[in-house]
Amino acid sequence: MIQLSLEDGKEVSAAVLEVFELDGKEYIALLPVEEENVLLYEFKENEEGVELINIESDEEFDAVSQAFLELVAFDEEDEEEYENEE
Repeated sequence: MIQLSLEDGKEVSAAVLEVFELDGKEYIALLPVEEENVLLYEFKENEEGVELINIESDEEFDAVSQAFLELVAFDEEDEEEYENEE
């Protein structure tokens, strides 16, 4: 879980769904508690902790969204394959 401070000043807890790399950058997918929409951010770790950076361009956001959806689909395929082996 991670605490997020939203632009409107609201604090929310979110589950970390995935941290993944795309085009040399790391991204994080978060699911806020009691929400259905996944939030995507650029993700950087430094000495001070974790930094989440808004994805500004539509093109970058579309690419990150697609990469996340492919990861989720791949994870679901692996889970189905594992269940079929049992």
